[in-house]
Amino acid sequence: MFAVLGDLLRVNREFALGVLLTGIVVVVALASLFSPYPPLDVYVVPPDVPPGEGFLLGTTSRGQDVFWQLAEATRNTLLFGIAVAAISRVIALTVGLLAGYLGGAVDRILMSINDTFIVVPLFPILVLFYFVMRDRMSWAMLALVMACLGWAYDARLIRSVAMSLKTREFTRQAVFSGMSTWQIVTQEHLPYVLPIVFSTTLNNLNWSIGLEVTLSVLGFTDVNTPTIGGMVFWANQHTALVAGIWWWIAAPVVLIATLFIGLFLIAASVSEYIDPRSRLARIGAAK
Repeated sequence: MFAVLGDLLRVNREFALGVLLTGIVVVVALASLFSPYPPLDVYVVPPDVPPGEGFLLGTTSRGQDVFWQLAEATRNTLLFGIAVAAISRVIALTVGLLAGYLGGAVDRILMSINDTFIVVPLFPILVLFYFVMRDRMSWAMLALVMACLGWAYDARLIRSVAMSLKTREFTRQAVFSGMSTWQIVTQEHLPYVLPIVFSTTLNNLNWSIGLEVTLSVLGFTDVNTPTIGGMVFWANQHTALVAGIWWWIAAPVVLIATLFIGLFLIAASVSEYIDPRSRLARIGAAK
């Protein structure tokens, strides 16, 4: 894995730029660990102070330091995306590997369920879920629901790879040696799909973070938990742009755009690396 990352950093400028942009966002998120202010406290600093020496990114109309609030919001947003991506990867891997290897009735049943989730409109369901669970809405609950809705496309992709692996000679040898189905899919097939899982995980991070930001901006989440979308929501509630408090919105918008671009560049670079023809062409051009 480290050798692959080294190759990508050496021959792929897009990957290096993506790592740099994503690294900046991660550093901002880690800065929240040193915040001098409790994240939920308001009016701890003078409100509506523009960016300057005293406050790097200014302060909000709620009396919060924009930089430290942004750091806390970035950490929560990243953790949210990672939680959704991790849970949905487990579901996608389980469904995709079992459906591809077992085939037959198991494949038909799992793919029927999979296709149902593909055609389900996610955004209206999440909005409806918010109105049903408004009083009990939490960050963890929303992450769990989004993870349960965001695995179907990747499961179908993993299934297609597992179907090709099923016919390989090493799979037949594993069957003849007495390995169970679970051992075959986890020990023999899983390593072959990990590059695809890595690429789809980054795409799922972008998807889940983007959807969470959208829901937060509209107020369809727990807006009391600091997130990047929550910062934009409170800025809109206080008419920040009309009042000239542009830095309150500019900071989270620039940071989330940086994260999206960074993750997209990394995912696109890894997808290109997985394709042997594209990888060899790029390495040859670099030499």
